[in-house]
Amino acid sequence: MTGHSPSVPLTDRVPGTVPTRTPSAIPTREPSAVDAVAEAHAQGLLDLHPSLHVELGVPGMETELDDLSPAAAEADHALRTRTLAALAEAEAQARAAGTLDEVDEVTLDVMRERLGIENEMHDAGLDRGVLNVIASPVPNVRDFFDNVPTATATDWEHNAARLGKVAQAFAGYKEDLVSARELGRVPALRQVEKVAAQADLAAADGGHFDRFVAGAGEAGTSASLQEELRSRAAEAKAAFADIAAFLRTEVAPTARTTDAVGRDEYALHSRYFLGAAVDLEETYAWGLEELARIDAEQRATAEKLYPGEFSPEEAVWGAMKKLDADPARKIHGLDGLRAWIQETADTALAAVDGVHFDIPDVMRTVEAMVLPNGTGGIYYTPPSSDFSRPGRVWWSVPAGVEEFTTWQERTTVNHEGVPGHHLQFGVAAYLQGTLNTWRRNMCWVSGHGEGWALYSEKFMAEIGLMDEPGDYMGMLDSQRLRASRVALDIGVHLGLPAPESIGGGTWNPDNAWQFLTDNVAMDRSFLAFELDRYLGWPGQAPSYKIGQRLWEESRETARAAAKAAGKEFSLKDFHMRALSLGSVGLNTLTRALVRGAQA
Repeated sequence: MTGHSPSVPLTDRVPGTVPTRTPSAIPTREPSAVDAVAEAHAQGLLDLHPSLHVELGVPGMETELDDLSPAAAEADHALRTRTLAALAEAEAQARAAGTLDEVDEVTLDVMRERLGIENEMHDAGLDRGVLNVIASPVPNVRDFFDNVPTATATDWEHNAARLGKVAQAFAGYKEDLVSARELGRVPALRQVEKVAAQADLAAADGGHFDRFVAGAGEAGTSASLQEELRSRAAEAKAAFADIAAFLRTEVAPTARTTDAVGRDEYALHSRYFLGAAVDLEETYAWGLEELARIDAEQRATAEKLYPGEFSPEEAVWGAMKKLDADPARKIHGLDGLRAWIQETADTALAAVDGVHFDIPDVMRTVEAMVLPNGTGGIYYTPPSSDFSRPGRVWWSVPAGVEEFTTWQERTTVNHEGVPGHHLQFGVAAYLQGTLNTWRRNMCWVSGHGEGWALYSEKFMAEIGLMDEPGDYMGMLDSQRLRASRVALDIGVHLGLPAPESIGGGTWNPDNAWQFLTDNVAMDRSFLAFELDRYLGWPGQAPSYKIGQRLWEESRETARAAAKAAGKEFSLKDFHMRALSLGSVGLNTLTRALVRGAQA
């Protein structure tokens, strides 16, 4: 996953050990008429969404919050409709003039696919009254304040204005929830109750917003501004308390008691997260088969690690427990953790550069960052456009945690760092002279991005860099989690027959919980949130593993296309061409790679 650089004190990084090389020129290309349409669309999104300014670090709208009313969905739809018409005109003119190049071909493909599926979802009402525990207005507004600038007094003046507009934003959200209900769209009761509880926490004294404004003193703010911030924080807390009450009294009574969204709606969500349509029943069956395959590999790996120590039934969990207790696989202290992440990322980069990837010079630094008093998450933040701030792998360490194990997390560094998100985001930033702003910074397809990161995990094993059995077990554990989510997510939302291992019958939240606890090595409190996430955000969690599958299929399709054209297939060329596209739908990816293989 990716995130934003936290605005709190950080430990110093341990410098990377990868040797520098003579810098090479960043490629450039004359922007086209198609690029101009994409740039206009990007600006249109910025004009409509203040949160995008914060997310992308673009100046402007510093005192505003996003509009959460029904008008916002209509404005987005109108922008997409105008853009699609402008794309058609630009394409016709470019084709007539013979100036349409491969970059434009991909831009046309990906924009039509992305804006098209978003319009389909709008027509189905799926952008109205959105309510879930991870990607909806209540958690989004709360998390927005984790990412705003906080370095200067001016930043805090802007933040005071933003805090004062939370109630206005939620008034628009209330309107949207009521309007969606009138259209026949109501949220699941489980999500209503969980989000109301999240709002309670945000409204609590001494909680999220009080901690947020307490940091203003470190930026040299005046006493009067600090007092204003406390007052605005109180207003924001009251707005969260109010939305919690609204959810319980006005939304919960008419909420649906079922969690499943059904096949038709799920198919739209799946296409949105993948940029491709898949056979859902076949993919469900594949998810269960993949889970069984991984389980068999884990049992074999457990036997390599601890020959004869465990029965087949106990092998996987017994080996994991023993790996956790192994002193040789432990790291002590935050400095030790930071040094280990840095060494792991640098070693991976050195191993693949020049062999499986051609990594641009400006991308050959990955910073390991350790964030104290954090949440336990591990994530990546991209480099700045001029690479003065490099790509970073972050470990957000909960307060009091001083001991860490390596066997599960080496594959995570490959996922977040090299060759995962760092190469993916870094190459897109490097190609700023070739890719337009929308493709470089605003198009994100989960199945493409997270599928690449999972592809990267498995690829490191394919080339022999995860041969140590403990590390290999960690890679398999990561893959097992993602395979489990494919089966659970599709199974629950489509109401498919459940495996006999959890009692058969039809998938439901209860047997889904049993399935998770049987298959996933994760703290139960985190796992409970994960289940709520899957039930409320259909199609997103499976996009990781399905995306990996489609990436691997794209590789073989490109290999076959090269062979058919009488050309030798180069894996390094495949990787670099794929990364040069930016984040695109997986059908767009395959079409572009086939054209490249045949050229």
